[in-house]
Amino acid sequence: MRASSNHKGFTLIELLVALVLLALLMTAASPLMQLTAQRNKEQELKKALWQIRDAIDAYKQASDDGLIKKSVDQSGYPASLQLLVSGVENIQDVKKRKIYFMRNIPRDPFSTETTANAEATWGKRSYASSYDKPEEGEDVYDVYSLSREVGINQQAYGEW
Repeated sequence: MRASSNHKGFTLIELLVALVLLALLMTAASPLMQLTAQRNKEQELKKALWQIRDAIDAYKQASDDGLIKKSVDQSGYPASLQLLVSGVENIQDVKKRKIYFMRNIPRDPFSTETTANAEATWGKRSYASSYDKPEEGEDVYDVYSLSREVGINQQAYGEW
């Protein structure tokens, strides 16, 4: 008597081999997926820093051009990041319209603070503080990430 050769389905060994191959593929792809996710967050950080710094520079330029009211002892930089969004009065405009520098403040993509507002996720350096020891003060001269993580380029995100 001959056994019928009309088998349907897979044997247990075939299923185990397929699962092992699938597990190997997943473990090989996992570091690549993590690297891609980190790269995306780094691109978000670069974009957010560029937007905020560009708005700070535009505010300073408007101040230097006499469009924004400031006293002699002020640096010309905004007192807060929120001021870039809420706008300031154009003193040269007859209708006293506001000048806006940003639509909204982006969040630091590496911030672990989920409940804090976007402005609180950034470290702020005043014009009077040094580069080595950034401190908040009467104005916002620069922003930096509060994250202590190191980027793909081996530079801390706080130094970007």
